[in-house]
Amino acid sequence: MQSESARMSSAAEARFRIDAPNSQPRAVKVIALDHPSERVVKALAQREWISATFFTASAFGDTPRKGESFAGWLSDLAGRTKNLIEEVNSADLVVMVATAGENAQAASIIGEACSLKRVMTTALVLGGTAISDEVLSKSLAQLRPWALMLVIASAEEYIADMLTALRA
Repeated sequence: MQSESARMSSAAEARFRIDAPNSQPRAVKVIALDHPSERVVKALAQREWISATFFTASAFGDTPRKGESFAGWLSDLAGRTKNLIEEVNSADLVVMVATAGENAQAASIIGEACSLKRVMTTALVLGGTAISDEVLSKSLAQLRPWALMLVIASAEEYIADMLTALRA
């Protein structure tokens, strides 16, 4: 008797295979939440990506207060202001990049906008062996409520690998 794996790799079963990629590229918005992560995001933007757009929220300090507009809250890497809601509306996935020990309050506004529009969120935290568990824990606490997937990246190259895996 043939195993299921052997049977599925037979020529008779090959006619049912789909010879196309298994999914379309995602519209991915990558947002730096602080000044150190902004440098990393700018470096990532120089690479070839399928469908990723890069932004920063770090230049705007405090998050908008109730009733304030989101129109100029984000900026692209050329410094042009962007509307957070419009960017979230056109996204399949929002990836927030933060640095352990830095202020990541912007994640709450971005996460809330993504939650309202049902857009998936991922947070990548740049940490390292020099970062204490206490500092890392505080950073994770700021991000955890707003990210469906939360990853600690020990090196900047790991973030590039994650974006590739997420089909950015």
